Amino acid sequence: MPRRHLSVTGAAEAPLRGVLRELRTKLDVPGAGGFPEDVLAEAERASAAPRLPAHDATDIPLFTIDPPASVDLDQAMHLSRRQGGGFRVRYAIADVAAYVTPGGPLDAEAHRRVTTLYFPDGKVPLHPASLSEGAASLLPGQDCPAALWTIDLDAEGRTVATDVRRALVRSRAKLDYDGVQQAIDGGTAEEALALLADIGRLREQLEVERGGISLNVPEQEIVERNGAYELDFRAPLPADGWNAQISLLTGMAAAELMIQSGNGILRTLPTAPDGAVGRLRRTAKALHVDWPHHVPYAQLVRSLDPHQPRHAAFLQECTTLLRGAGYTAFSGGEVPDLTTHAAVAAPYAHCTAPLRRLVDRYAAELCLAAVAGDEPPDWVLAALPELPKEMADGTRRGNTVERECVDLVEAALLKDRVGELFDAVVVDVHEREPAVGTVQLTDPAVVARIEGGTGGLPLGERLRVRLTQADPGAAKVRFAPA
Repeated sequence: MPRRHLSVTGAAEAPLRGVLRELRTKLDVPGAGGFPEDVLAEAERASAAPRLPAHDATDIPLFTIDPPASVDLDQAMHLSRRQGGGFRVRYAIADVAAYVTPGGPLDAEAHRRVTTLYFPDGKVPLHPASLSEGAASLLPGQDCPAALWTIDLDAEGRTVATDVRRALVRSRAKLDYDGVQQAIDGGTAEEALALLADIGRLREQLEVERGGISLNVPEQEIVERNGAYELDFRAPLPADGWNAQISLLTGMAAAELMIQSGNGILRTLPTAPDGAVGRLRRTAKALHVDWPHHVPYAQLVRSLDPHQPRHAAFLQECTTLLRGAGYTAFSGGEVPDLTTHAAVAAPYAHCTAPLRRLVDRYAAELCLAAVAGDEPPDWVLAALPELPKEMADGTRRGNTVERECVDLVEAALLKDRVGELFDAVVVDVHEREPAVGTVQLTDPAVVARIEGGTGGLPLGERLRVRLTQADPGAAKVRFAPA
């Protein structure tokens, strides 16, 4: 699911970096000071002697697709055509359980951290680097234990068979999105990579049919140039979406296995309430995004171009409909009433990022047991009741980090422009305080609080606003009607 991405470039001692270090302390981020010695020691021992699987699949020429600087590589894939038609997707997911002993220091620390936290200037990882960026990462040329998924698709991209087993794998190449897009567009990609476009497009069409939504949310980058900060966007490439479809395919397959076995933990999201959709319609109007009443939300989203600033801003606002997502655990055959994720429009589970998210390690064990016809390990069943709350707390912490970082970098961007006038639109007005609300600037792409004016703020209308506060230390931006 999409998140707002932020990165900061510039000198290591740039003013913004100092404030970011203070933010880690302010938010009391678990593990911000590093890993305890016993955790590091266990990680080193496990890296040297993991529990290796019996099945050897190192002959499969897997490849990874990640940002160029990434070294914590959770997934590797190989795509091929099946005899008689259709496709075979082989998707290797790092087997973190081969290194982590249940109940040990490494396991306890992972439960404390829950997720990797991403700050604009770096990350606070879930696992020590010796694992997440070393032994357990699916780096090219390295033999690694993995949960190897084999998903057969028909000629329309529909799943016809699913298997997952522990296997030793070896990635052959570390690819990045720009290079993948260029190779596919230029016709130079080998078949295993070229099929990413074929399968990705088929899966996107199936997503349309079932009413699912994938948001192409632009990545936001704050760049320091000549002592000032500027805001840039990177709009996702088609290859980003095709790669995401492989992950979604696997998460959907995992959810089906869990439901069939009666033991699982799903990522669920109820249908958005009318009020939330209504607010989004007001935002569309404010940004001059044409949304006819007869056009469904999912259809509108697919028609937008993230390269256009207004569309990019609207796509970012669309993420508000994902805020009700949670985790639902079950066992003993008692499948819950809500098993679907509204944005996926199908049952779905997080299972493809175990180096960065705690729940994925448990999802892998549940799926492996389901395919084998076995009961899940006792340590998995014992953890299930508390996992939804742990993941909710960790996700909330990640959202707080994201929100605070956005406030901070926007304040850094505007700190030298206090008193200036900007064109904005009012996207929200407090029900009890009509003179207080939220405005969205299209240039730069900033969303912030506005206070003041007489007679209330004009919801959905353009407004000339004055910047009254932009303090990176306080991490707040404030506007007032001009």
